[in-house]
Amino acid sequence: MRLTLRYGSKSADYDVRESPRLTAKLRIHVEPSGALVVEAPVGTSENKIRAGVQKRARWIMDHINRFEDYRRYALPRDYCSGETHFYLGRRHKLKVITEPGATRSVRLIAGRLEVLAPVGDADDVKLALQRWYRQRALSYFNLRTARLAAELPWVEIAPPVKLLKMKRFWGSCSPHGAITLNPALIKAPVHCVEYVLLHELCHLAEHNHSPRFYALLDRHMPEWRTAKDELDGLSEMLLVA
Repeated sequence: MRLTLRYGSKSADYDVRESPRLTAKLRIHVEPSGALVVEAPVGTSENKIRAGVQKRARWIMDHINRFEDYRRYALPRDYCSGETHFYLGRRHKLKVITEPGATRSVRLIAGRLEVLAPVGDADDVKLALQRWYRQRALSYFNLRTARLAAELPWVEIAPPVKLLKMKRFWGSCSPHGAITLNPALIKAPVHCVEYVLLHELCHLAEHNHSPRFYALLDRHMPEWRTAKDELDGLSEMLLVA
């Protein structure tokens, strides 16, 4: 079944798929391409589907627009003034300032990422940004991990976070409780970062993906599936160098 959502002056077509796994609620997915897909329990009436989707209209349109922004601004990367780079889900215009002999530095100011570099070519600016992202990632991830851990009864002391550039994964938790995160995660929206941090912290209690593990996620972040779907959709764009 193919239906249309209307929200103000905007509209979006969506495909409806019946899912025997669902018993009551609809599951709504906005894919990276901007396509909208709705999963519904078997036998759900068209009116109920339309009403359920309309109820989430603002959320849906926000996500369609966000993916459109990512597709428009994320690639390619020339590391020159005017292009856009992401930090915690927000896009910031790059301004390159070249000063021979200067120490590479980056400032986030007034919606801009200002890079001071001695040469100012693509390699110079890329190196400055990579260092800045890693510094920000390490500070932010450790702070948020500590705050999340304080709310989890199975965590006595928040584990320190280590960074490792990975091509396919956002994070991992070792059998000994060491948490490693991809520095590129700092580019993702805040709620996606929170999902990854909580996911790894839940592994401190359940080092598996058992029903008990997912029960912990459900209890402490009921909307984690939505965050995961969004992050999965952004992976190809955010994991680029």
